Amino acid sequence: MAGTAIIPTRMVLNQLKGRLKTARRGHKLLKDKRDELMRQFMDVVRRNKVLRERVEEGLTEAFASLQVASSIMSPEMLEQALLYPRQSVELGMKYKNIMSVNVPVYSFQTKNNDPTEIYPYGFAQTSGELDDALEHMAKVFEDMLELAEVEKTMQLLAEEIEKTRRRVNALEYVMIPDLESNIKYITMKLEENENATKVRLLKVKEMVLQEAHNYKQ
Repeated sequence: MAGTAIIPTRMVLNQLKGRLKTARRGHKLLKDKRDELMRQFMDVVRRNKVLRERVEEGLTEAFASLQVASSIMSPEMLEQALLYPRQSVELGMKYKNIMSVNVPVYSFQTKNNDPTEIYPYGFAQTSGELDDALEHMAKVFEDMLELAEVEKTMQLLAEEIEKTRRRVNALEYVMIPDLESNIKYITMKLEENENATKVRLLKVKEMVLQEAHNYKQ
């Protein structure tokens, strides 16, 4: 029995009752947090599914166009056309808080807003399919960045859900039952001690009456 390792006093009993009250309140708060994390996680999962389909579709179109361009242009010409990009991108990252979890928010900024800067070559000796491939890649880049953000968010939320689940289980199946068991044990011991004290007092009273008045109940 867990209670046998503790001293059965009223002070300890009051301390355990306070800890039990706190544990139950913490258990409820953690369960609420776990449920809300699960709701947020499922929202992110649905968002991830939409983004992944969109990214896969965009990359498929880009690779198809690039494959056609590769069949038309020589490898040397294709490499030369893409060797010196004219557009540059600056990536940024900040954080937002979801239920005490700091998740990343990615952003990007191009060097300039001229859409023709994605083509690092002249159009005279290149195929239109290469233009299509770069255009598809430029369009899908933002979705790819958002997908990376969403997948990292999923990972962090999943880790927090697992930690919260372990804490909920520890409270529900270990700490709270142990506290309840100890409280029951101490209460029982105190009642036994109180009953024993009453019996002793009655015996003392009887002995005092016998000695003082030769009176026997």
